[in-house]
Amino acid sequence: MSSAEKILKVGGMAVAEAPALPVLLDPDRSKARAAGRGRAVAACSARASAYLELAKPEVTFLVLVAAGLGFAMATPGLDLPGLMRLLLGTGLLAAGTAALNHCLEWSDDAKMRRTVRRPIPSGRVALREGYSLGLASALGGTACLALGVSPLAGLIGLTASLAYLGGYTPLKRRTAWCTFVGAFPGAAPVLIGWTAAASLSVEAWVLFAILFLWQFPHFIAIAWMYREDYARAGLVMLPRGDAGGRRAFLQIMGYSMALVPASLAPYWLGMAGSIYLAAAFCLGAGFLYYAWRAYAQRTKQQARLLLHVTVIYLPLLYLMMVLDKG
Repeated sequence: MSSAEKILKVGGMAVAEAPALPVLLDPDRSKARAAGRGRAVAACSARASAYLELAKPEVTFLVLVAAGLGFAMATPGLDLPGLMRLLLGTGLLAAGTAALNHCLEWSDDAKMRRTVRRPIPSGRVALREGYSLGLASALGGTACLALGVSPLAGLIGLTASLAYLGGYTPLKRRTAWCTFVGAFPGAAPVLIGWTAAASLSVEAWVLFAILFLWQFPHFIAIAWMYREDYARAGLVMLPRGDAGGRRAFLQIMGYSMALVPASLAPYWLGMAGSIYLAAAFCLGAGFLYYAWRAYAQRTKQQARLLLHVTVIYLPLLYLMMVLDKG
């Protein structure tokens, strides 16, 4: 019998059977494999996106900017390796603190429209997983700062993280003074950056004061925009019994008026030149104008506009300070 074919006799009929050929490609199986790979990639992408959201990238970015400013203003030249170590440690610590804050507030976030889709209340990240990631990142960042930058920078960073999580976060359910308490760890990044290159001095505390005062118009504007959401979760972000917002917006005006002279202090201390002075004065005048509009009208629209102004103001002020450093 030929190896090329077999002759079968079926009912007296001769039937030729061709040799079996190997199946090189199964279309259905290939589609299934491609779909499986697509699902795996999508799952990994969704997981990475959830982890990134845990780190609160917008807040972490502002923390890095503030730490970078402190470092830049404390160093006479450009120390790129030192800056990279500072940003790595500060970024890990800020991201870890943000993740732990997500874990501590997940039940409150589940009650608010603007936060209900966050990773933990939405079920995209398990609570235990969030705690593990947050602790690992925060401790890793603290170690990077203490060992790779300076022990004082690590101490300030760890203290700020503990004050934020142990002070500001629980106080949000009790008193509107939480914003005042939270402003201290919120302004700590400039000190972390400064101590990465120099010892603490009056100049460092001036940078601290600018960031400290800036936070009040920024966060009170947010609290007014989302006051119904905060009330739904039982969070006290605004003065009690201030339905019309007079006291809240009066605080905005007071802190804004204090921010302007604080922003001019780097010039008087020789930290920056006359170009910075002119820029700080113009930026401060614009800041006061929008703070006054928010105080006069006390609407969500004006609060949102002021929020945008605060976000633009701080990076521009920092940029001019660094560019015209004395």
